[in-house]
This record gives sequence, structure tokens and C-alpha cells, in this order.
Amino acid sequence: MSENCTHDCSSCGENCPSRKGPQSFLVDPLPSTKIKKVIAVESGKGGVGKSMVTSMMAVALRREGLKVGILDADITGPSIPQAFGIHEKAMGNGEDIFPAITRTDIKMMSVNLLLEHETDPVIWRGPVIAGMVKQFWSEVLWEELDVLLVDMPPGTGDVPLTVFQSLPVDGVIVVTSPQELVGMIVEKAVHMTTTMNIPVVGIVENMSYFLCPNCGEKHFPYGESHIEETAKNLGIDTICRLPIRSDLAKLADTGHIEEAYEPALDEMVKKIKSLS
Repeated sequence: MSENCTHDCSSCGENCPSRKGPQSFLVDPLPSTKIKKVIAVESGKGGVGKSMVTSMMAVALRREGLKVGILDADITGPSIPQAFGIHEKAMGNGEDIFPAITRTDIKMMSVNLLLEHETDPVIWRGPVIAGMVKQFWSEVLWEELDVLLVDMPPGTGDVPLTVFQSLPVDGVIVVTSPQELVGMIVEKAVHMTTTMNIPVVGIVENMSYFLCPNCGEKHFPYGESHIEETAKNLGIDTICRLPIRSDLAKLADTGHIEEAYEPALDEMVKKIKSLS
């Protein structure tokens, strides 16, 4: 037994001799909630555009006719509502919480929908943040969804562990950028996922290149990508490389991400639909 053992196995990712046997820490959703697939969107580090990718994936899946929701598990850095132009507070009936609904009927829950002011910081310790993520799963009236995307906080810490243990995650999309250092961090994120016995749906390399408006050629501001080699070494067969596009950033900043379309995500959409 670890000298720091709290006897709360749900907060521990280690093999500990104090465990009495296999345990499930899955949290039940509301009885009316029927979600076919839960897909987590994670990154090994911040600043790679994970929330942007989550938002665009939700929009792309909705265009395919799927019922889609987003659970914003990035409690200390929530940005999903801003991308969709959602600023009103979440409502409830005293027992259940109602998700916000976007213009194209995407359901959403984020801590920013509960704060008095959107710019209020969330200064909470890890267990409180993890508890909020579980509440977003178990107390929100999601009803019927084909896909629930979980926008994860960066890294491999307490909240990602909580998501993987508490929610029935069917697959993970890993978001990265082209820098070589990030390649090593991607492997950490993927290894955490596989350690939890959750399959990786694919890798999205954001900010991979930009197209010159004059000559139409691809330019690589971060150097040539090695994502194919990394994916091959990790046994991942689906890769999407997203270009740098200022118009997409503007749509997210102004709350109009539902107007965005990036064809490079089509392959990932097909992969997710094949899981449904």
C-alpha cells in the first residue's frame, strides 16, 4: 500500500495491494440519458487547439445528421461556450441540469454556464474539479445522443483519469501540433489511454501547415511533420492534418464556429460514425 493511500481507489491509477479486487468506478447517468458513443478529445499539453478541434468535430458530426453533445471537462479553462456564442446560464429543475443548446441543436455543458461572470476564475482543488466533471455526466439531462464529445483538460492528471474511470469512454481523439517535443508528449497521452484499455480513434495534428494565398503551396512554419511516423509506431491508422486558418479562429472568437468547415476532418468523422 502506498504511504499516501487514501483508500479511495477511484482517485488512484496505480496497482495497489490494498485493492480488494476488480472494481468499476463508472458513474450512472440519468435514467433518461441514452448516449451511444462517448469520445474524449485529449492533448498531452495545452495550446494545441484541442477545444477548437472538439468544437469543429461536433459541428461536422451534426452536419452528418447525428445528435451531438459536448461535455466541457476542461473546468479551469472552459472555452467551448464562447466558440458557439453561448452566454446564458444553464437552467435546472432543482434535480437535473439542462444543457445549453446551440443554434444547430448541439447540446453543451460547461462550468462557464454556471459561473456568475464568464471571466471568473475557477480556483478549485483537483477533487472538486473531478467531482464537477462527474456531475456533468450524471446530473445533466443529456437525453438521447449519438455522440458525446468530452473536451478534456491537457495532460495526464487527475481529471483525465476521472473521465476515463467514471465515464464509459468508447474512444479517444488525440490532438497535437507539429513540434518535435510534442511528439514525445503525444506518446505519453496515448500510453495513458491504452493503459486504461481505451482505443485511440485517431490523431489530429493541428496547425500542421498553411496554404500560401498567392502560390497555393503548403508551408510548414513548425518544420516538417513526423506525425505519420509517430502514428505508425503507436499503431494508429487515422490521421488528420489541419491547416492554419485565420478564418476558423475568427469564427471561434466571435461565437460562430457552427459556420466552419474543414475538409481535413472528414476522415475522422467517418471513423467516429463507423463506431456508432
